[in-house]
Parts: sequence; structure tokens; C-alpha cells
Amino acid sequence: MKYLNEINKRKSFAIIAHPDAGKTTLTEKFLLFGGAIQTAGAVKSNKIKKHTTSDFMEIERQRGISVATSVMTFEYRDILVNLLDTPGHKDFAEDTYRTLTAVDSVVLVIDCVKGVEEQTKKLMEVCRMRDTPVIIFVNKLDRDGKNPFDLLDELEELLNIRVRPLSWPINMGKDFKGVYNLYDKSFVSFAANRKATDEDIVPLSDLSSKEVDELFNAQDAAQLRNDVELIEGVYDTFDKQPYLEGKLAPVFFGSAVNNFGVKDLLDTFVEIAPTPRDREASTRQVKVTEDKFSGFIFKIHANLDPRHRDRIAFLRVCSGKFERNKYFHHVRLDKDVRFANPYSFLAREKNIVDDAFPGDVVGLFDTGNFKIGDTLTEGEDFYFTGIPSFSPELFKELVNKDPMKTKQLEKGISQLTDEGVAQLFTQHNGNRKIIGCVGDLQFEVIQYRLLQEYGASCQFNTLPFYKACWITGDKKKLEEFTRFKGANVVQDKDGHLVYLAQSEWYLNTERANNPDIEFHFSSEIHK
Repeated sequence: MKYLNEINKRKSFAIIAHPDAGKTTLTEKFLLFGGAIQTAGAVKSNKIKKHTTSDFMEIERQRGISVATSVMTFEYRDILVNLLDTPGHKDFAEDTYRTLTAVDSVVLVIDCVKGVEEQTKKLMEVCRMRDTPVIIFVNKLDRDGKNPFDLLDELEELLNIRVRPLSWPINMGKDFKGVYNLYDKSFVSFAANRKATDEDIVPLSDLSSKEVDELFNAQDAAQLRNDVELIEGVYDTFDKQPYLEGKLAPVFFGSAVNNFGVKDLLDTFVEIAPTPRDREASTRQVKVTEDKFSGFIFKIHANLDPRHRDRIAFLRVCSGKFERNKYFHHVRLDKDVRFANPYSFLAREKNIVDDAFPGDVVGLFDTGNFKIGDTLTEGEDFYFTGIPSFSPELFKELVNKDPMKTKQLEKGISQLTDEGVAQLFTQHNGNRKIIGCVGDLQFEVIQYRLLQEYGASCQFNTLPFYKACWITGDKKKLEEFTRFKGANVVQDKDGHLVYLAQSEWYLNTERANNPDIEFHFSSEIHK
């Protein structure tokens, strides 16, 4: 319990959204309020655009920024906030899914014009798997978007979560007047291209007062009273407990680009968001208050710049105290390792840290020792559970174009798939290697890196598979299934059996014909 004070000072969360919902802008404003950057615009845009092969160094720079700014630490109101910015681009969704395993809560950004989009649903499913507490920020109110009540209905219906607005917009687009804070009963007036300062906040504890009529025209005042009455009548009063259990999402409205509504969100976040929690491990539950250190690797990033062959493994501290130059036990390799230069991150600057506590994220230089899901402890043997591998959507066969470089190709593809860039499947009774990815861009990155970093040239041949399903069940039934479906059954890197279905129809047929076998769309690393 000796680190309780440090634990209670920390909150770690990820910002997630469909691309272009305003995630990077919101991150930037958080850093601005936290005093981490002096002017907004210091975080470069991390939109990854599709380039031709000749533009690869550009992708690398883009990705470098996207990843280097992905872990940021700043202080706000005496709370140390660890913010993980995730790539919105669907080709890098796997990276985002894993980042969600390392945080205690999430801020989900929704574009008020487009509402809930495809990628938003997928990200929310991952939050639902772990009951992660979610705060929703409806962005871009300076544009004409959907009716706020329609948006709330859409959120509840499509994201499968109860919502409760804690702030409410007065009009939007050209007529946007500001936001009424239902949590602390105050109104913040809006003016474009101007920072919302404390002077703009007007306390409004009683909406029936004359003050409301003086602030707005008659129509807006009546509308606000009706809306608030409807909200109080339809939605339960806000309760912190269901939020912490992941059953209720508070909703805020604002415009990140105009720095509007962000302070409300941040103030409420540091008040209600959970501090680091206990975590399930393979042998027991690891209490966050334990004195002995433990943590796991949730992301590995190899710098794509060939001049710096450095890999950074991102470690989430789960219990105890991480110390620089101290030996820790690497459970999978069963050896002790120490780190001379562990990093903490602030925007794109890296600072060497001497110690870190539960909730913190530390960057470790990696010479190839780590895989995603690896656990470090002070000697005890266990690993953290709940770090998922998701079913890829694109499949290509890896074909070696230079037989003299077979060894380099094997080593390269093994290391790259350790990073979680893609998944490697091997034909059940052969050497055929199949790579599964979430997005097309990944194949180009792999091909380029195999050539640049390992000197191995390869090509990818598209395969007509629709989904990969991990299969579990009775051993005898699985052997029988494998014998009949040899061409469609492969093994993943951990030796688990995977069925590759050609189409949804084939998958449904096999499920119906084999009731004793379970088909899973995600597998747990180390299961």
C-alpha cells in the first residue's frame, strides 16, 4: 500500500474516434490546458494518407509522428494524466484495439455532422468487452449537424450503452450560442476563433430566472428550458458508479478546434475518471496496491528509419514501482532484464524516467526481446490476460522472390508479426505462410520493411478468404475437422488452430454442421 498516494494521483485514458472526428485537435487542446505545449498546433496532424510506394519515407514520418505523439503525460489540477492518442485510420485499428487494454478509461469523439460511424462501432465493441468507462465528446458544434436528441438516441442504439448528457448545446452551426453545463449548472457562451476563458462562464442554477431571458432571445431561452426539462425527465440523474462499471456514458458537447467545451470535459474527467485498477492475470488477480512491480507490453514500435534500428516497447505499469537500472523478470523468456534509459513521453519529446507507478506508460528500448503481451515482474511467473488478437479481414500468401534469402525472410516476418503489424498463419501441414491484416496499407509496409531492414524481397498473392476464426472444442472433433478441411485450417504463431472461411455462407454452414466446435473472432494472446 506504500504507493497509494502515487496511484490516486494518476489517470490514464485513450482518445478514440473514427478518422477526422477531431481526435488530434482534442488531444492538442488537452495538452494546452495541461500546460504541456504553449500553442495549439504543436501536435502534427497524424492523418495517414495512402501514398504510392515511392512515398514510403513520408508514411514513415507520418507514422512516426502518430506513434511518438501517441503517449503523452501532463499534469492538470494535481492529477498526472497519461493520454494515449490512437490512430483513427482503420488500417491501423489493431494497434488501437491493443492500446485500449492499457488504459483505465476512454474518451470517444463523435462528429456531430456524421454521427456514429463504422469504425466507432468497432472501437466501442472493444470497450464493451472490458467494460471500460467511456466519456463521449460530441465535436464540431460550430457546424450544422444532427439534432442533439437524435444523436443521443443513435449513440444508445448503435453503441449499446446508456448515455447521460452533462452539457447541452444552445443551437449549432452559425447560430451556436454556447453550452449549458448540466453538471455544475453554468453556461459558457461561444464566440468563434476565441478561447473560452473563465470570464465567459455564467452560473445559472435556476433556469426559470430572468437572467436566462436576458442572456438569450425568447426562442432560445424557451428551447433551453424545454430541453433541460426533457433531459431531466428522460435520463437518470448522473451517477458515478454505473459510469465506472462501463454501463453509462456521460456526454459533452463542444468544438475542439475553437477550444470550446474542452475544459468542461477535462474538469469532469479528472473528477470522475477511474484511478488505475486491479488486473486479471493467468494465476490470480494482481492488485494495483501491491508493493512488487508488474507490467505488460501492449505495443511495440520499430522506427522505420533504417539509420536508427531502434524498437521501442510500450510498458503499462500495473502494480508496484518500476525503477531504472533495476533487474526485472521477463516471464516468457525466463530471464532477468534491466533498462538503462526508460522513457516517458510528452508530445514528441522523450524524457528519461527514474521511476514509474501504476497507470504510467514507459517506453523501453528493445533489441528484439519483446512480443506484445509479454509480462515483466519481480520474479513471480504469471502473465496478464485480456490482450486480444482480432480476426484479420485481408489475407495474402507470402511468396519468397529470392530463395538465397530464405533465412532473412523467415526472421523478418517473424519479428514484424511479433510487433503486431500483422498476423502470421502457417498451413497446418506445410510451409505455406499466410499473412492476415486489417488494412491494405499494412502489406505495403511489410513488403518495404522486409526489403529495407532484412534484405528479403517477397511478393503477396491475394487469397479469397473472408474471415479467420479461432476454433476450440473437443480434441477428437477438431482433428476430424482438420482432416476434412485441411486446405482451410492453419495455425497461428502460438500454435492455435484457425479456420479460414471463404465467405459468410461457408462460415455459417460449418458452424451449423459442427455444433461441438466453437468459432471465435478474436483470440487471446497467451491463451
